[in-house]
Amino acid sequence: MNLLALHKYWILANRMREHFDNSLKNPRFLEKKDDNPMMVVAAFIVDDPGIFMSYWYGGLFVVIEGWRELKLHDPKIDKLIDSPNVDLLRRYRNGAFHFQKNYFDDRFQGFMKEQDSVQWVRDLNRAFGNYFLRELKKKK
Repeated sequence: MNLLALHKYWILANRMREHFDNSLKNPRFLEKKDDNPMMVVAAFIVDDPGIFMSYWYGGLFVVIEGWRELKLHDPKIDKLIDSPNVDLLRRYRNGAFHFQKNYFDDRFQGFMKEQDSVQWVRDLNRAFGNYFLRELKKKK
């Protein structure tokens, strides 16, 4: 039952990932241009892609918390959550879900500046998905 409860949180996070991926294909987003890079970032943050990304990242961190609390193990997931990116993702989640006075708070910047953060977060999301598919099939 605990695994099913954790799976629910992954489903919620993954749905935000789907919305994020789809929003990146939206012509309205693709057509936005500005000479000021800060305006481009600001527009991204408050438009669909940034909103969905923040909720996906925040939700995925909840899955990590549950994973650890339930003391679950999987070699691929364990290796991914051994990364310093986990703490950066936690800080990003805190920045997104706790008021920050600074629009471009370091909590957002830290995760975004990491070169491997995009691939890492996608790999982690996929690893959780594969884990739940495999383990929940065994429970049937």
